[in-house]
Amino acid sequence: MSASDVAATRDATDDAATRDGPIPGFGFNPPTAPVAGFELAELAGLHERMADGSLQRVHRVGFHTVTLITEGSGEHTVDFVTHPCRPGTLLWIRPGQVQRFDRPGTMTGTHLLFTPAFPPRPAGADRLGREWYGPVCRQLGTGDDYATLSALLDRVRAEFTRPDGTVSREILQLLLGAVLLHIDRLPQPGADGDPHAGGEVYARFRAQLERSYATTRRAEDYAHRLGYTVKTLTRACLAATGQPVKQVIDARVALQAQRLLAHTDEPVAVIGRRLGFSEPTNFGKFFTRHTGTTPGAFRRVHHAAQ
Repeated sequence: MSASDVAATRDATDDAATRDGPIPGFGFNPPTAPVAGFELAELAGLHERMADGSLQRVHRVGFHTVTLITEGSGEHTVDFVTHPCRPGTLLWIRPGQVQRFDRPGTMTGTHLLFTPAFPPRPAGADRLGREWYGPVCRQLGTGDDYATLSALLDRVRAEFTRPDGTVSREILQLLLGAVLLHIDRLPQPGADGDPHAGGEVYARFRAQLERSYATTRRAEDYAHRLGYTVKTLTRACLAATGQPVKQVIDARVALQAQRLLAHTDEPVAVIGRRLGFSEPTNFGKFFTRHTGTTPGAFRRVHHAAQ
């Protein structure tokens, strides 16, 4: 990804946080950490630290969290999908995603928190730290992938917990880079294809989509801005997601609509206008087509669940 695309991804994450407005959010502010921009914690300890229950309520964060569950079971909800968790479950929550910890205290694991800028400069790890999209949940079981990731996390923990003044930021960056690159080469959940499917074209498109989904849903506009053809974007999207470019665009708009309906009190017409719909009826038809329910019915269900 080029420097301009990296900047676009960072700005897009900031823009998304602004658009999500009333959804409660947390910035990166650990109580103690030997280096800036990174923390390792045990999941049980994190819940003890946030004993006010805020983690169990819907919220979003402006940083990455990677969690490997080692004991117990529970559930974690991210953008309206509830993921069952057990030993070997790997969760990667990215900046701006809306989440809730369900059934707290019933599972433990290693929890990494890091800002988008913390991973090391080599292109692969740096790219992963600055991308907002990707699989949320993988079930590794207890096989080789779990053993490798556990060993890498042990090395991260050993460096992070060294005596004060002896922790190396550079070593932590490199170890985190190894963790992220190992995760990135795991098979996509539910797919047997190349985890890098779609490549640079898809990465650039997703960065542009995050910047522009509220202003245009036309595949032609994205192709023009990026210097590709619609056919090229469609091939990249099909390789990465199994869906053509138009469906990927509409899915991102529908997700934002769901977030705002469920987690804010803004009128439906206002939400529609924020997402580029000039008429409430057009927004209602779009939302119903993509979610199977009306905006009002969706809001009632999710407000009642909070």
